[in-house]
Amino acid sequence: MDWFLHPPSPATAARLRRQIARYLAHHATDADRLWAAEAAVAELIGNAVDHTDGPVWVSLDWSNVQPVLTVHDLGPTFELDPAPPDAAAERGRGLWMVSQMASELVLTAKRASGKRISVTLPVARVDEPSFDPPPREVNPLPALDEAGPDGFGREAFLRALVVELAMSVEEDHGPLVAQAAIARVGATIGGQMEREYRKAHAIVNRLRTQQTADCYIRLKAAVGGGFYPIEVTDHRIVLGNSRCPFGDAVHGQPALCRVTSSIFGGIGCRNHGETVVVINERIAFGDPECRVTVLFGEEARTAEGGHRYTTSTL
Repeated sequence: MDWFLHPPSPATAARLRRQIARYLAHHATDADRLWAAEAAVAELIGNAVDHTDGPVWVSLDWSNVQPVLTVHDLGPTFELDPAPPDAAAERGRGLWMVSQMASELVLTAKRASGKRISVTLPVARVDEPSFDPPPREVNPLPALDEAGPDGFGREAFLRALVVELAMSVEEDHGPLVAQAAIARVGATIGGQMEREYRKAHAIVNRLRTQQTADCYIRLKAAVGGGFYPIEVTDHRIVLGNSRCPFGDAVHGQPALCRVTSSIFGGIGCRNHGETVVVINERIAFGDPECRVTVLFGEEARTAEGGHRYTTSTL
């Protein structure tokens, strides 16, 4: 689940804290630890809002027993000090307290600017589907500067149509149904584009990982993406992306990233078995580029988080 605060403010941070607290309370089985989880959420979100002028984005991954909260911002980074703060210090106690109440507090500097900090919250839940919170508002319509002499072109119209359809499904049937629909569409499109790639290159057998990476880049370029290879091995493909096919409409709407995830995951699974797609950085979150890691084989089987694809999910 993802949330986007732009511009961040104490009021939007407070609303998000309450929303996450309600979600945790609804699913957690150990209510006596909720206070610690909520305190950690409040500290990480408040710290990000206080120290950046740019957007703040928050992710909650509850694919394992305990949820992992990750907060991204474009503010200055720093080093985590494991030692207790000076009792006379006016600041610096918050993150240390989080490290005592929760586990696996990790701070990572982002490649371009800013940082992400994640923590495993001290609550658990029974094995059940995860439901996203109520939808956020986003304007899918083309920007006025995209209009030409004859009005808006086909690309802008179709892009707006896809975004609006996704939002309508989410509003009427909930985020789980919307993400499932987006994933299914992506998987179908990916299968058709894979067949086209095979025909163009006369490939009959399973794609090798290098061919899989070439297929990813080719199909994304066809729809206006700017993907390029960073690393290709037998068990992983890492791609960068400088341009989203959805344009500015993707900002604050990370659910649309499921199109990429399902396309890559479906092609990977059909050719390499169990596949996990991890979107490490997203233009949708305010990062300057996307970074997508696709894992196969043993790396996929031992991966935590990400979107997992097996033959039963296709």
